[in-house]
Amino acid sequence: MTIAPNTASGSKTATDPLQLIDVDHVRFYVGNAKQAAVFYAHTFGFQIEQVRDLTTGSRDEAAYLLTQGNIRLLLVSGLTPDHPASKEAALFGDGVKDIAFNVDDAEAAYERAISNGGESAYEPYTLSDEFGSVTYAGIQSYGRAIHSFVSRTGGYDLARIKKASMAYEPVSFAPKFRNVGEHALNTFNRKNPCGLMFVDHCVGNVEEGKMNYWVDWYENVLEFKMFKHFDDQDISTEHSALMSKVMASGNNLIKMPINEPADGKKKSQILEYLEWHNMTPGVQHLALRTNDELHSVAALRDRGVDFLEIPDTYYDIVWDRVNTMLTENGHSPVKEDHERIRELGVLVDADDEGYLLQLFTKPLQDRPTLFFEIICRRGSQSFGKGNFKALFEALELEQDKRGNL
Repeated sequence: MTIAPNTASGSKTATDPLQLIDVDHVRFYVGNAKQAAVFYAHTFGFQIEQVRDLTTGSRDEAAYLLTQGNIRLLLVSGLTPDHPASKEAALFGDGVKDIAFNVDDAEAAYERAISNGGESAYEPYTLSDEFGSVTYAGIQSYGRAIHSFVSRTGGYDLARIKKASMAYEPVSFAPKFRNVGEHALNTFNRKNPCGLMFVDHCVGNVEEGKMNYWVDWYENVLEFKMFKHFDDQDISTEHSALMSKVMASGNNLIKMPINEPADGKKKSQILEYLEWHNMTPGVQHLALRTNDELHSVAALRDRGVDFLEIPDTYYDIVWDRVNTMLTENGHSPVKEDHERIRELGVLVDADDEGYLLQLFTKPLQDRPTLFFEIICRRGSQSFGKGNFKALFEALELEQDKRGNL
């Protein structure tokens, strides 16, 4: 394997350098990658697919690749005290470091972002061996978060990995990774799938007054566009409020909502996040798409996932609101079993395009920071505006239990 800085741009593709193909992976910094891998495999049904550690020649970090559908989570722990993952795990606890984008030419995307005013997180470099290459380049986003651009060739091309093509050996995530092989959790998860398919969106929390700054940053640096906007009248309760703007890539494939706290009588979930995240902006939650919300939520509950508790009173009024909206816009009513939705505590919302089902986990670590959303879309491309009040009230109950309201 060779590791080399890129000194020339190479051939340019005919496409826009910032045309994002996919979420290449989501990189977590965690205190113990081996244990975290077992947690996410057991509770959320991920395959522990590949590993890079001391046994593969990696002397400074251990990394576990977890996959489910088109979701790739890369859990990284530092093996030395001065590794960035070691330092950040001590400061922030386990959490998301990098939302990495798959592109045709990582260096060209990086150069375009830098010319647009972006700040480098790290310069382009390439890992290569006889099977292919992976080129990485990174720019700094809000707080601790970065975006990597990743381009791949040969056996490391994502299209080949998805198809398990045998044209190149081995089909791997990157050089120095090895396949985990037979693993009891992997066997169980194949027989008992949770049905999670891909990353629907990724939400970031920033300081009060900085939302518009980062909206402008995504527009200018990554050439995203405004997709949705919610103010404190949309997202509020008696006690707390927030404002949010949703940024989307040019092809609407990748969506990045940005939240900031708003004035309220008590502390919002955004401010709670910041206070337990060393007052540093970062990724609040990942929304993972499923095509069968009831199956996925039931499977995850059976595995021990803690979801927010939705009061029964929510279901006394939700159906009139949702089905009226659907009927008025020429759509069929919610097809999923209403009683089963209540039993599982799933939230439902509708807009002029259809409806969605969603549910949010409680924090995935001891600090009240990162959590997941499980979402199913039946036409709706919104984010559950009609559920904001019920969701916030459920979150405030959890904040009060933690003494953080």
